[in-house]
Amino acid sequence: MSTPNPVPPSAPTVEGAPARQVFLQRLFLKDASLEMPNAPRILTVETPPAIDVQVGTGIDMLASGVFQVTLQVTVTAKINEEVAFLCEVHQAGIFQMANFADQNELQHVLAAYCPSVILPFAREAIANLIGRTGYPPVMLQPINFDALYAQHLAQQAQGGAAAPAVPTVQ
Repeated sequence: MSTPNPVPPSAPTVEGAPARQVFLQRLFLKDASLEMPNAPRILTVETPPAIDVQVGTGIDMLASGVFQVTLQVTVTAKINEEVAFLCEVHQAGIFQMANFADQNELQHVLAAYCPSVILPFAREAIANLIGRTGYPPVMLQPINFDALYAQHLAQQAQGGAAAPAVPTVQ
């Protein structure tokens, strides 16, 4: 891994303090798979498949202020309970954070803003892979990660138990 870019010396300030900043260092396809366990027989069925999309996020600290955020997207297509195809993509980004004194705010940026940056790239990878199945491509709809993170915090507060730091979308 290359050395992250340092915070520019002319970083903007807010009321005399350095402004919080997010630097996207890299974007990469960490993992991708496409399975068609019932091909070619399933391709002769004229019924359109039922599509199920599952989305999750993961955060790993790589160094002080440097994080890998991974967006996992799984698309499963079934016809009459048989799997037509299963496509999974792990799209990741390395983000450098600067001037975040509030850990709650940092966690919010990592769990909501960063996945929003990564989503269009995961969407493209999913569409490209599914296009190779012979079925029409699946277009992932926009996801409001801010709302999902707020929901995650509300569930965590109600449960009182230690919930995962990152929400999972169903």
